[in-house]
Amino acid sequence: MNDNKKKHLHISGDKIVLLAAIGVVFALFTVLNRNFLSVTNMINILIAASLVGLVAIGHTYLIIAGQNDLSPGSVAAFSGVVAAILVGKGVPFPLAVVLTIGCGILVGCFNAFMVNQIHLEAFIATLVTQSIIRGFAYIICDGKPVSISNKSFLILGKARIANIPLSVWIMILCVIVFGVILARTKFGRSVYAIGGSMDAARLAGLNPRRIITTCYIMMGILCAIGGIIFGARMNSGQPAANVNLEFDAITAVILGGVSFAGGVGDMGGTILGIILIQAFNTGLTMVNVPSFWQYVAKGGLLLFALTTDYIRKQKREKDLLAASMKNL
Repeated sequence: MNDNKKKHLHISGDKIVLLAAIGVVFALFTVLNRNFLSVTNMINILIAASLVGLVAIGHTYLIIAGQNDLSPGSVAAFSGVVAAILVGKGVPFPLAVVLTIGCGILVGCFNAFMVNQIHLEAFIATLVTQSIIRGFAYIICDGKPVSISNKSFLILGKARIANIPLSVWIMILCVIVFGVILARTKFGRSVYAIGGSMDAARLAGLNPRRIITTCYIMMGILCAIGGIIFGARMNSGQPAANVNLEFDAITAVILGGVSFAGGVGDMGGTILGIILIQAFNTGLTMVNVPSFWQYVAKGGLLLFALTTDYIRKQKREKDLLAASMKNL
């Protein structure tokens, strides 16, 4: 009972640190630019966070499962182009969405095949996909943005409910659904199990390949949805869009407390990480930090995230060792 309480307090402590970091970022950029805390800018942050958020949800599952994915930016761009081409050729909007999500599922299956069957490291496998899918995005539209005029399609990017864009509500819905699945279902527990130890999970009767495949398919679906929404927001499918999208998503997830070693993390931390990374990115733009310095700042933030992850991992190992010695 005491160990559970300590664990709960430790997790709460991580969240408190994140909330404090978010408070510092908001305070800093508000001092530098008064408009940072305006309602309009808060909504803009949410809009920008909606795409990163969808990808971060997928990364939460994958990284907890001991996997990773460097292809989301390319998949989102490809999905936006595919959807734009389909509706441009007269395909009904709902069917275009289903077909585009189907493409995302195929990409997820391809990633899982390379990891499970060819036994490539996830970083290498998804780097391959990143290049191939970005290339296809350019090929199918001859390297030119595909304009969208379908009104039903554009509603996804323009509609608002309670003055909050529909894209934000979609992200919130996905966070809730996937958060509940991760925290409350057998599948969610299986994701943690294979991230903690794939061999132990296999001995416990789990099928790591099937779970990993499901996680990659979920990522493909989320990227496809994000690409469709982004295309609707921009009024076009853009093959050059969403470069480094996965960079922001991974940073958000690691900042949120998901361990790169696998087996640790939750959706609540990911939400806070998304808010932090998007507020940070928006703040840099609002105070006119040159784009090349923004890359440096984002790299520094990722380094900070990885360093804190390492410290948390060391503390977990120390606590486990202390607990095992106590039992002896």
